[in-house]
Amino acid sequence: MKSLYAFIVSPHEERYNNKKKVGDAELILNNNIESFQHISKKAIVVATPAAFKTPINPGDTVMIHHNIFRRYYGIDGEEKNGSLYFKDNLYFAQMDQVYAYNDGSSWKAHLNYCFIKPIKNKSAYKAEKEQTNIGILKYGNSFLNELKINPGSLVGYTPYGEFEFIIDDERLYCMKSNDIAIKYEYKGYEEEYNPSWASSG
Repeated sequence: MKSLYAFIVSPHEERYNNKKKVGDAELILNNNIESFQHISKKAIVVATPAAFKTPINPGDTVMIHHNIFRRYYGIDGEEKNGSLYFKDNLYFAQMDQVYAYNDGSSWKAHLNYCFIKPIKNKSAYKAEKEQTNIGILKYGNSFLNELKINPGSLVGYTPYGEFEFIIDDERLYCMKSNDIAIKYEYKGYEEEYNPSWASSG
């Protein structure tokens, strides 16, 4: 079973990440199926596209677009699957809707995507806990490597092009390579920022 142009994926666990373990109890964070913040973006690859060569293989874990597993209410008020639903808890994901993959050894960015770790805001004059549009490259790609922008590089990026992901209990921003605008030199006071809610523990 293969799609010509799309991956076929299934949810890593469930379609929605709307529960959190607190001690021995389970807390329901949200019951709105249309809230994209609580839709799972983690999937398992069942089949790869027949028309494309890809480093991703069946069984790999991938980070995908939040709309793939989304459900919605139709005009009749009934809950429905989205257009990317295939059958039997299987879904289509286009090539550019897969942002990162893990083959069992490590996470890697897919295509021209990259992932940035935000850093703490050290300014006494701003209330925000993280600096805006600046962070540390966590997962890069070959294009950025050629520019000597490698994992660990401190970079600035353009606004409104980033998407939030939680990967291995770390909050990261996904964006395209051309959203990286500048490479900075470290000043020595930079510190990664990860909010406590990002951890599954």
